[in-house]
Amino acid sequence: MRKFWNWVRDETTGERTLYLNGPIAEETWWGDEVTPAAFKEELLAGSGPVIVWINSPGGDVFAAAQIYNMLMDYTGPVTVKIDGIAASAASVIAMAGGDVLVSPVSMIMIHNPATIAWGDSEEMLRAKALLDEVKESIINAYELKTGLSRTKLAHMMSDETWMNAHKAVELGFADKIMFTGDEPEDDTASEFAWNRAGGLFSLAAVTNSLLGKIPKPKAKPAEPPAGDLRPAPTGTPIESLDKRLSLISH
Repeated sequence: MRKFWNWVRDETTGERTLYLNGPIAEETWWGDEVTPAAFKEELLAGSGPVIVWINSPGGDVFAAAQIYNMLMDYTGPVTVKIDGIAASAASVIAMAGGDVLVSPVSMIMIHNPATIAWGDSEEMLRAKALLDEVKESIINAYELKTGLSRTKLAHMMSDETWMNAHKAVELGFADKIMFTGDEPEDDTASEFAWNRAGGLFSLAAVTNSLLGKIPKPKAKPAEPPAGDLRPAPTGTPIESLDKRLSLISH
């Protein structure tokens, strides 16, 4: 059976990292009891801190609920990191993190549960009643994490709410945005480098490149009078890079 998760263990610290990618229980959509059972076996096979990276458009709500419960009941610390998307049922799993961190470019989406029903009007009413109860159970997880009112959460689900990193933190679905910690104040900050588009750039090189794009003044500005404490004029805004987005619809 192809699993939708992958465990990586740090042999030095014992910390385990779980990468949860793709649709949840996609191969057992009509009978997801095997997949959560296998997940539980692997989760309980070790101990200590667990980091869960999530990039999933969602899937079976009951499979997600079981995984949420397993992580909530786990005795060690659980940290959730959303590096792509945590949508639909995947957003429920994300709420199991003691700390939920989001990438600056990640998204969280919540919406009403959906199903397929067949039959007469009584069957349709039963399907609606089931969806209403499933929605209430999902709200339980959101409410516990965010502290938002059930009414507000219900409206957000009905509106199919998409949240970028800042909005997710603002509304309580996440605790912190990754990669935004305080930078070191010593000279080592200028030595930081990263790989972009196949090239290696340092902060100093990027800064010099941007400074070279600032238009030079045509004439030297007059010297400010003595005692003038007004701030010097700033440069031109830096244009942001063009990025193409690919959103997952349901």
